[in-house]
Amino acid sequence: MSEEFAGLRGTVGLVTGAATGIGEGVAQKLHAAGMRLAIADIDGEGLARVAESLGGGDDVRAFTVDVTDGTAVNNCVAEVEDALGPIDGLAHVVGIQRIGAIVDFSEEDFDATFTINVRAAFLVAKAVAARMLPRERGSIVSVASTAARTPRVKQGAYCGSKAAIAQMMKVLGLELAPHNIRVNCVSPGVTDTGMVKRLIDSMGFSEEILKGSLDNFRVGVPMGRLARSEEIADVIAFLLSSRSTYLTMQDIVVDGGGALGA
Repeated sequence: MSEEFAGLRGTVGLVTGAATGIGEGVAQKLHAAGMRLAIADIDGEGLARVAESLGGGDDVRAFTVDVTDGTAVNNCVAEVEDALGPIDGLAHVVGIQRIGAIVDFSEEDFDATFTINVRAAFLVAKAVAARMLPRERGSIVSVASTAARTPRVKQGAYCGSKAAIAQMMKVLGLELAPHNIRVNCVSPGVTDTGMVKRLIDSMGFSEEILKGSLDNFRVGVPMGRLARSEEIADVIAFLLSSRSTYLTMQDIVVDGGGALGA
């Protein structure tokens, strides 16, 4: 096991949004660090593929679940603990991104963005934290975004939802700190995932993502490339490990300098 992820081997982790993108990268990283892993997503076929790539043994269990459904989330968390044991670490990675100027944005897209991004983060963190509280141990990490810090043209709902996640997790961290439960966020910049590729295709500014755009009030990425999923996963694994036992209520930006330190 990598020394930087000390303390993860043999512990139980839950990763939501694990069927693709950053969630899949987190699952791969935590499994390699020795965690007994529950992976959850609404995409059952994608989960099966990821579970198979992880070896498909008894230390990996897949749970198809709609994380916007509170009853389903509570049932899933109970099943995870029945199958693998008490959850030591949660990585909540679920999220969607819908594009459009605020004046043109539909109520349906707004509601979907906040339901899937904010409501799900609330439900999953609440269900896991409720079980961690009696044990007085655990670590929770939710994925926010640099969009929570810097406004982006045609991403009003997404920016708002990610800001809500970041602030909500700080409050949860404040409430749980006396119980030895840590809560943090990781805020990626542009990451090489399917969601980002769809964004680039729909908005038609692939070069502007890296170089910036005065017309769109967008700064480029000083490091000149997209993040890799495993680079985001490294930070999440660190926050779940015993190398970060005095870190809580933090929102750690991993963006190649794209938010200029904001």
